[in-house]
Amino acid sequence: MSVSFPTPIRDASSAWRDEVPLRVKIRNAMGQTFGWVCGGSTWFGLVVLIVLLIGVSYKAWGWLDWQFLTSFDSYRPRRAGLLAGLWGSLWLIVLTTMISVPVGVGAAVYLEEYARGTWLTRLIRLNIANLAGIPSIVYGILGLTVFVRMFGLFDSGPHNLTESLLGSFDDGQHNLIERVAVEIIRPVANLLHIPLPLGNTVLAGALTLSLLVLPVIIISTQEALRAIPSSLRHGSYALGATKWQTIRHQVLPAAVPGILTGVILALSRAIGETAPLVIIGVPTYLAATPGNIASLQDLVENPTGLVEAPFTSFTALPMIVFNWVRQAKPEFQNLASAGIVVLMGLLLLMNSIAIIIRQRFQKRIRW
Repeated sequence: MSVSFPTPIRDASSAWRDEVPLRVKIRNAMGQTFGWVCGGSTWFGLVVLIVLLIGVSYKAWGWLDWQFLTSFDSYRPRRAGLLAGLWGSLWLIVLTTMISVPVGVGAAVYLEEYARGTWLTRLIRLNIANLAGIPSIVYGILGLTVFVRMFGLFDSGPHNLTESLLGSFDDGQHNLIERVAVEIIRPVANLLHIPLPLGNTVLAGALTLSLLVLPVIIISTQEALRAIPSSLRHGSYALGATKWQTIRHQVLPAAVPGILTGVILALSRAIGETAPLVIIGVPTYLAATPGNIASLQDLVENPTGLVEAPFTSFTALPMIVFNWVRQAKPEFQNLASAGIVVLMGLLLLMNSIAIIIRQRFQKRIRW
């Protein structure tokens, strides 16, 4: 009597592998290969970044100290510092933020919430998308023509706005109204000295960089507004809210994390730009800060400097680093590395503050 044993059942996964067509195996292999390539690219970029950071930090070692941060630039490497560049970059990024963020967010809200889908609206959106990819040096040329030289309209006229206003009244002192106007304008004239054309002032640089970052802010804000579900708007309308109330109290607070992400990326690009500043004529060497304000004590002693600072000449961190890189002495290469470390630290600090604010707003979202 023969005994038969049951045939062992193969693993279901192994049986499936045997029956998988060849084209499916090739597709799976291609997917795994693509994942390896993407992972390798990520790690390669990360390793290169780490190597660059280690190299720059090594060259900056011993040069980055308090004297380096509180001294003006000098032709002697051991006495050179970043004070003028730090204050210039601070003023530049603050004014750029004050100009570009309200204008960019406002334009995005109009295009996304109010504007109709006409051919003109589509053309504006297409042009904004194209402007985001234009090289920064083109914006520098535009800023030089518009803000620095103002198309040459004031080359033969007065070089100060308040002087031109006072000059128009001084021609007719016999009129009592004109005398009163002079007495009102003169204190303002003594406080503000607005040059025409603007020249290579902080305001001209901020306006130029605002043109550079506006397309990025507008596009990112539009995407953040589109990500808000329409049910949130409909629910607000159902409760009797107007369109502006819905945008102000529901849509914008919910879109703040996305908007701040775009603002962070845009301002991070602006703070490290050198080409537009070179084109508009920002000096690489300047032993002065905007408005002659380098500390809190200077602000207390000279409060008018806070108002005059946007209309004074300046330099920035990228310009100083650019100047040091071109120098023949090897010590200036170490100074340039120290300046790069300071610039990266300032950029990291600014991004950290913006990320913290974004996270706080994100926690408040309740849908």
